[in-house]
Amino acid sequence: MKNVLRIALILALMAAADSAHAFGQSAGESPEKPAGLSAPHSTNSLTGKVSETMNSGGYTYINIEKDNQKIWVAVPQTEVKVGQEISVIPGMSMPNFESKTLNRTFESVIFSPGVVSGGTAGADMASQSSSAPVKVAEEKIKVEKASGPDAYTVAELYDKKSSLENKSVVVKGKVVKVSTGIMNTNWIHIQDGSGDASSGTNDLLVTSDDIPSVGDIITANGTLIKDKDIGSGYKFAVMIEQAKIEK
Repeated sequence: MKNVLRIALILALMAAADSAHAFGQSAGESPEKPAGLSAPHSTNSLTGKVSETMNSGGYTYINIEKDNQKIWVAVPQTEVKVGQEISVIPGMSMPNFESKTLNRTFESVIFSPGVVSGGTAGADMASQSSSAPVKVAEEKIKVEKASGPDAYTVAELYDKKSSLENKSVVVKGKVVKVSTGIMNTNWIHIQDGSGDASSGTNDLLVTSDDIPSVGDIITANGTLIKDKDIGSGYKFAVMIEQAKIEK
């Protein structure tokens, strides 16, 4: 992922795509104007069991059921199965949404950037917020620093984030959490034993197309981004984007 875009922008693009190109319009035709987006939907209500799902126009429509209530969510096309427990990233509600590819009007659809594997989207995102300390892994972690002129520890990346912004960096650490398919990439949390858990500088978020396993010792080479605000109250003091992962 070249950059983690602001959620509002992604949602607007998703809605426009479904009402235009995904509806099979030819070049030169004016896209339909979708109904206005309402405020972000509650995170808790976006976790539940898949009761119905279908793919159309590049999106997956998912009917999520929880506490005898159902709500429709649309995400970029992904594989889900009826009966599975699922969580999606909070999104914006579009009332009376008409999908021409499905020839169907939904009373309401939540447009979300993507699915989170396990846990709640809000919890995973908040764990990397600049205002939310990250839980220390159960075992004592001590990973040797990577070698080379662009190599840093996790703590050093936080300390030097201003001078390293938008630069290529290398960091080595132990994978403590993996969430796949978030905003079309994978979110990988690594720790190397450096940093302060109380301030959250012990844990680093890395985004990559690669998917390591929890417990792997990896070396990530990517671009450092600082103070990233992706909307809905989620801010990231430091993250590494477009990382290439080596074990």
